[in-house]
Amino acid sequence: MRQGWRWFGPRANVTLDEVRQVGATDVVSALHEVPIGEVWTREAVEARRDLIETTPPGRAPLRWSVVESIPIPDAVKRTGGAASHEIEAWIASLESVAKAGIGVVCYNFMPVVDWCRTELDYVTDTGATAMRFNFETFAAFELHILQRPGAERDYTAEEQARATARFEAMEDGEIADLTRNIASALPGSTTEPMTIPGFRDKLAQYRDIDAPRLRRHLVEFLEAVTPAAESFGVKLTLHPDDPPRPLFGLPRVASTEADYAALFEAVPSPANGMCFCTGSLGVRADNDLPSIARRFASRIHFSHLRATKREADPRSFHESAHLEGDVDMVVVLRELVAEDKRRGKGETIVFRSDHGHRMLDDLRKDVTPGYPATGRMRGLAELRGILHALGHPPERPTA
Repeated sequence: MRQGWRWFGPRANVTLDEVRQVGATDVVSALHEVPIGEVWTREAVEARRDLIETTPPGRAPLRWSVVESIPIPDAVKRTGGAASHEIEAWIASLESVAKAGIGVVCYNFMPVVDWCRTELDYVTDTGATAMRFNFETFAAFELHILQRPGAERDYTAEEQARATARFEAMEDGEIADLTRNIASALPGSTTEPMTIPGFRDKLAQYRDIDAPRLRRHLVEFLEAVTPAAESFGVKLTLHPDDPPRPLFGLPRVASTEADYAALFEAVPSPANGMCFCTGSLGVRADNDLPSIARRFASRIHFSHLRATKREADPRSFHESAHLEGDVDMVVVLRELVAEDKRRGKGETIVFRSDHGHRMLDDLRKDVTPGYPATGRMRGLAELRGILHALGHPPERPTA
């Protein structure tokens, strides 16, 4: 297995030397500056690759091994194969990535909003902070700030009353923070930032799209792009929904083992794979992570390894330390190691520690929400320790 690190490019607050220092060998990155839907040129991809992979004298080499992500335009999610222009542009970006020698591409198919949290600095019992999804706060946003038409049908009378009380207790600054957290696109998101009126308009465009229809659109997208991915030698990895359940009345179709099984049956191409995100899938108690890893082992080409902790109301959760929470990371890694050992050199699984607590010096400076350096370094070290204990230490790259 290979140790990855998500890097947001030359303007990131983590340098490439610091990536080396935490022990990572593989970089997970994207051309975040390119607007969604525009083609990534070969020249732009190769320039970013060369920045990452040109090794200064005396330094350990890094390689850009995973693209996370080439965003899928909203038109594809709403109309599927009818969005032929957008799909062709996506394939052109995929070709640029392949020609630069990058063999894994992560993507998601979450409509309107990407990953969603209500708090970015929830204080844990150690004093470190974590990201959190609080169901009651989310209901207050949806019912009283967004005011989504028909939202009250998704909540009981008691839940509506608690949401109202929560909203009425909020100060203006808290409302602004909550709105920004949910509507303004968190780091790495592949959806556009929105104003509240724009959010309502976007939701209205999905009024007639249910789960079967959204899944059909995803299948149509995959039927169009996987032949190209196969010919380019690229593996596509679908990231799970985060959180893995419907939000804002929108369907989500990559939340369970059954969801992935349906997609792999519909598009059996070996290029059609998954990003095995233990944090996203682990939010649902009915997702058996070791079973999912075992069943889809040959489809896993990239993994986000993190843990979440369900709260008293299991619809609420927060990011826990990597070896705590509701994910048994040792058992999960044992399954991934078993698959990794079956693979040839150059085909091993890339993983990265995902998210991480804001702690130590990161509490005193600006950090990218969800991606503090120290918390991710702690997580990566813990994961590396498990791999050593399992007798399968991570690969070191060749120059």
